[in-house]
Amino acid sequence: MVGENIEAGVYNLAKAREMAGQQELDLVLISPTAVPPVCRIVDYSKFKYEQKKKQKELKSKDAKAVLKEIRFGPNTDDHDFNFKLKHAEKFLEEGAKVKAYVHFVGRSIVYKERGELLLLRFAEALANQAKIEQMPKLEGKRMFLFLSPKK
Repeated sequence: MVGENIEAGVYNLAKAREMAGQQELDLVLISPTAVPPVCRIVDYSKFKYEQKKKQKELKSKDAKAVLKEIRFGPNTDDHDFNFKLKHAEKFLEEGAKVKAYVHFVGRSIVYKERGELLLLRFAEALANQAKIEQMPKLEGKRMFLFLSPKK
């Protein structure tokens, strides 16, 4: 058992509860897998508050995943493709995920193969900087490809 105003040591359960009761605090199991299990005498509501506070702080430090979009048409030319490829490289270097999609307008939906080839060529050009999260997939009038940066 550990805690404030307590000599750390091994106590039986009845003695530990008695000590917690004398201080008007709670007996909390900290590490149940340890041999012997570790308990602490603390104010339980304060203990839970501090745990939530630590979790919130850790969560705020997590990196937020940024998703950048790049739009193509099924008839995108080489110059436009290279221009958008450079933007994607910059986004990946910054650590953002890239969502590339081909938007089919009107009757251009007939050229699904062109859109898929375009996205696969895009993924291949970024192969050393990104990994494919999702292969090209047609949803409605858009075909999507998701890329995430390699660590």
